[in-house]
Amino acid sequence: MTIPEFLNRTLTRFPDRVAIRNTKEKPQEQQEITYRELDQMVSKLAVGLAKMGISKRDKVAIMSRPRIRFAVSLLAVTRLGGWVIPVDPTLTASEVADIFERSEAKAIFAPHELFERLPQEGIERINFDDTDEGTAFSSLLLDGTPPQVELDEKDIAVLAYTSGTTGGAKGVLLSHGNLTADIEGCIKVMPITEQDAFLSIAPWHHILGLTTALLVPLYTGAMAMYTDDYRSIASLMKKNEVTIFTGVPKLYHAMYEKLMVQVRSSFMGRMMLPIAPRLVGKKIKESLTDGRLRFFISGSAPLDPKVALGFRRLGIGLLEGYGLTETSPVVCFCDPFSRKAGSVGAPIPGATAKLIDVRPDGVGELLIRGPIVMQGYYENHGATREVIDDDGWFHTGDLAMIDSDGEIYLKGRAKHVIVLESGKNVYPEEVEWELSRIPYVEEIIVRGGKLNGQEVVQALIYPNKDALEKDGHTDDPLRAVWDAIKVRQGRLAPHKRIRRKEDVILVDEPFPKTSTMDIKRHLYKGGDNVSDA
Repeated sequence: MTIPEFLNRTLTRFPDRVAIRNTKEKPQEQQEITYRELDQMVSKLAVGLAKMGISKRDKVAIMSRPRIRFAVSLLAVTRLGGWVIPVDPTLTASEVADIFERSEAKAIFAPHELFERLPQEGIERINFDDTDEGTAFSSLLLDGTPPQVELDEKDIAVLAYTSGTTGGAKGVLLSHGNLTADIEGCIKVMPITEQDAFLSIAPWHHILGLTTALLVPLYTGAMAMYTDDYRSIASLMKKNEVTIFTGVPKLYHAMYEKLMVQVRSSFMGRMMLPIAPRLVGKKIKESLTDGRLRFFISGSAPLDPKVALGFRRLGIGLLEGYGLTETSPVVCFCDPFSRKAGSVGAPIPGATAKLIDVRPDGVGELLIRGPIVMQGYYENHGATREVIDDDGWFHTGDLAMIDSDGEIYLKGRAKHVIVLESGKNVYPEEVEWELSRIPYVEEIIVRGGKLNGQEVVQALIYPNKDALEKDGHTDDPLRAVWDAIKVRQGRLAPHKRIRRKEDVILVDEPFPKTSTMDIKRHLYKGGDNVSDA
């Protein structure tokens, strides 16, 4: 199936349901749009883009935070057979110029506030805000019949640039079939319907947000919403009767800790939590969305298993998934009420997983095959051959275990593993999950350091200065952090522990991050040589 085909199917079934609702007012566009209105606007924009000269295989960028006009633009370009290039609105002018130069995009949609970072020549600039600069979006909404373009599931729909870990952006080619196969695989096992209201903090320029927070709701006839205002999440959930919320692990960790503090602060909460946790959870759901919340979705980074099981024990479903841009992106996700700590579930229907180079501990590199795997990297056949073998298996570079039920347990990136002198492997992500629970730790990177030529576990930490100050540790913050680590890492196997205070390094600034708030670990690859004190 192609994207225009599935949208037409949804239009036929639910023409008057609300498709998208803006959570922030946009003076140039309506606050919400039904499927009928969405289709009409997409058709008008397709007419305008065709008159501008946009046709099949032309590349058109969208550089914006999610809004109704973002969705209309994406759907209009794909209806014409064009390739959509989602661009992170936080990129610098030089990064944007690099993407446009390599992709040879003919046009870009963007709000007026971002125009100073766009190329001034060689590309048609379409202004979402209808101000004087560039071509006004509304001027392209023309009556008429869009060109009838023959589309095949193998035609490219999205060219998604991902910086990976080396800083060099690669263009991932995702076809209509890739995206719709991923959507259909999700729908077959994810319990969602047209009655659901999605609220997400996952931006649509990232393939996770584009697929799960926009296209999945549009496929089912549900309503899609986006916010980047973390402080307003609770009020937005209640106001919009949200049933499914998509967030990131750091948010859920903070949310769970805050909820537990609130529950334990009352006598009744302390009494009921051990004996009737679901009753406590029911009260929490009622306070969030008047009881309409069905489950949370977590993605983009590992979730602390204790947090996942904690929410589920309260009767609040938390679905954790795994995927990559190259897999459209969802490979798998677990049941919202799974009792398996750390599982991200089995592959969605149509996808297959296996391990290679399996070590004695059962961990190996995860490979994925199926219709969700990308068509390749744009104009980079060498890089494509490095990750997709002759049998069609995509080599993820991620380490994992697979249990007897086919469920996947992620262990971290193959390139990050620390190999100790004893031959035992330490997966940094496991240590980070544990130590990040320390109140004095704001951000952490665990890596391999050197002690007399041997690999040791080392941690770079950006401390939580407010927590340290509150507890009176401003004079010697390293000592306070190290003392807390010694206690917390008692939960880890002995070989995974940091052995010396000298292997804890405090940094003065937060770590640089990608647009999805992942730490750019490649900037801190390999520890400094240290010797015995």
